[in-house]
Amino acid sequence: MTPTPLPRAPSRARGLLTALFVESSPIDMRLVGRTLLHAAIVGAGAGVIAVLFFTGLELLERVLLGQLAGYRALRAAGESIMGEHAGAVFRPWLLVLLPALGALASGFVTRFAPECRGGGGDAMIEAFHNHGGVLRRRVVWVKALASIFTLGTGGAGGREGPTMQIGAAFGSLVGMTLRVAARERRILMIAGVAAGMSAIFRTPLGAALLAVEVLYRDDFETEALIPALLASVISYSVFISVFGEATLFAHAPRYPFVPAHLPLYALLALLVSLVAIPFLNIMQGVKRLSARLPLPDWARPAVGGLALGLLATAVLLFLASRHILPVGQGLGVLGGGYGAAQLAITGASWMPEGVGAVEFLTVLVLFKLVAASLTIGTGGSAGDFAPSLALGGLVGGAFGRALQLIVDDPRLDPGAFALVGMGTFYGGVAHVPVSSLVMVCELAGSYDLLVPLMLAEGVAFVALRDRSLYHAQLPSQRQSPAHPAPQLDVFRALKVRDVMIAGRPFVKFELRSPMNELIAKAADASWQDVFPVLDANEKMVGMVTNDVVRLLATERELEPLTLAADAMQPAVCARPDDDLRTATEMMLAHGLREVPVVDEGGRIVGFLDEAEVGRAYLDATARWEGPPQ
Repeated sequence: MTPTPLPRAPSRARGLLTALFVESSPIDMRLVGRTLLHAAIVGAGAGVIAVLFFTGLELLERVLLGQLAGYRALRAAGESIMGEHAGAVFRPWLLVLLPALGALASGFVTRFAPECRGGGGDAMIEAFHNHGGVLRRRVVWVKALASIFTLGTGGAGGREGPTMQIGAAFGSLVGMTLRVAARERRILMIAGVAAGMSAIFRTPLGAALLAVEVLYRDDFETEALIPALLASVISYSVFISVFGEATLFAHAPRYPFVPAHLPLYALLALLVSLVAIPFLNIMQGVKRLSARLPLPDWARPAVGGLALGLLATAVLLFLASRHILPVGQGLGVLGGGYGAAQLAITGASWMPEGVGAVEFLTVLVLFKLVAASLTIGTGGSAGDFAPSLALGGLVGGAFGRALQLIVDDPRLDPGAFALVGMGTFYGGVAHVPVSSLVMVCELAGSYDLLVPLMLAEGVAFVALRDRSLYHAQLPSQRQSPAHPAPQLDVFRALKVRDVMIAGRPFVKFELRSPMNELIAKAADASWQDVFPVLDANEKMVGMVTNDVVRLLATERELEPLTLAADAMQPAVCARPDDDLRTATEMMLAHGLREVPVVDEGGRIVGFLDEAEVGRAYLDATARWEGPPQ
């Protein structure tokens, strides 16, 4: 008795292919809830870390710069959270050395984690895209210490780059500790970025938006927005519970919207873009020169620190000798520069007026640009957000005061142009127009300038299209390894020839093969579900499926009369040059587990099996999942 061929059990590959091409699964609310819980943990932890980081930074700056060097930092109205300290004797020689000593200590610390050198923004973005959201555990404390040493001794950078990387490292640490998948680990990393910045800058909405916007040039990491918002709110709450609520900048009570001034804001955006380009170029030039120094990487920031100390001290001594500045009074050349931005908004009693104010702020732009490049360009652990805001504010303040001299319009307020210049500068160079707009409004505690900011951000975004502060940014999610390419693209990129099985012996029939031969050979076939029918020239003219063979096996009276030509159906086959998407859709449409692959002459050169298709998909997407946990 001839054995009846048995159907193959449903395969896991078929389930995978059906899910990819046919079905769509709903959102698993359990996963969403778990991610939000984890994001809350990240927010609370990042808030505590931000409190410790800020406290350490303020104390070191107070002791070294204030008490020992007698330097009085120029601060924004809301920047002196711990209050001002009593003045001390100004020691210029110590002010020259402190930035170099701090940079040297910072560089030594980064030997334990070289990825902590520099601002931190690029390292965070790189970790998100290419390292599965993984940052080493030591980054949290190495980056914090390195940044405290750099910024606490006058390094001309901001806290945002370090807090980006510190928060990201803490989010990554939580993800690795809880052993979540790469996808959720990346989300928690972004939540950490939002949490860190929200606490330090007290800008909960802007920080969350920045965290999801800064990763791309033209896109947002929308999936992480809600976790980032939650983490941001919690860390902000932790921070203000310790230091209280305050906005960073003081400004006029109100900035009325004047439509006639919109062309002036557009012109300001172009001017800001013209200043931003040399800022980026000089910073890159300093990086190249620093790389040529015959020093180890960790020691190079000290050279930049020494040059910064000489520059800042020389400027202060010169202005003090001309009785423009009190002895030891800072100008925002050292540190992040928020005090310089405040100066551009509201002025100061000792600041020149009229044309002198325009000249003063313009020269300060040059000093701040060089100072920030010396710190960040040589690898100092300091961010570029604060210098960008300061430069934009100074350009805007100078522009606004120049307009007052040229245009007879009492409604012009230089402070408004300074605030718009802040957001425009950073939004343009970092390609984050939405988040920088919101952050400036939160830093000022006012949305009066929302419309001018929107216009100026748009102009700068276009003008600086080919420039970027963060080289690790990618155009969109489509280019990011963090996002597996849509199934359509994965299968379009593969050809049948890359996946098909060639050279495996297979069962085939001629047009006149009798049914008893079909049944016997099909029963012995261990892997085939489709049996090609060939003509005299070995060209495939049809096929018999296992389902048909099984049906005919039950009709024994038809067996002597039936030939392969009678039982076959039209040939379903693929070509080696077909893409895998087309071939897989064909298999699913005909309910087949495999299809023959034929050359241009119709001769069989291999088979495409569903198991191989599934394996090819998994291989093609495995690299997006990040390193093993």
